[in-house]
Amino acid sequence: MKKYMLLLFVLISNTTFAQVPVHRETRTDTWNLIGLKYDKQVKPLVWQAVFPPALKAIHNKIIELPGYIIPTKVGNSFNEFMFSMVPVASCPYCGMGDIPSMIEVKTLKPINWTETPITLRGKFIINDSGDSRSTFFLLDAVKK
Repeated sequence: MKKYMLLLFVLISNTTFAQVPVHRETRTDTWNLIGLKYDKQVKPLVWQAVFPPALKAIHNKIIELPGYIIPTKVGNSFNEFMFSMVPVASCPYCGMGDIPSMIEVKTLKPINWTETPITLRGKFIINDSGDSRSTFFLLDAVKK
């Protein structure tokens, strides 16, 4: 019986160490605006992105956005990557959590990958063309 109790104790204690670390919140008013985009069904099996006026108002504007680098290629330094308000460990495709708002970033200079949040400044673009690229871009981005 003591062996079973010891085994149970070890299993329980190991699960407490396996939890995803809590990330620093990077939600801002701008992330909230980006989150306003939704999809509307226009006919059977056809959906279209809807961008509310408040979100359209920042299209083609220079914005600052805090967040986490989500690499799309192998490496330690990137000119192109996805950017999210939550880290990789919280991404449903990479770890745990809900699907976060993400922006495709193209930088002027390479940025080294880090697990900590960074702030980027760049031109915010809404891709409403209906093609398969990202919905949002941050172009000519620089790390602040």
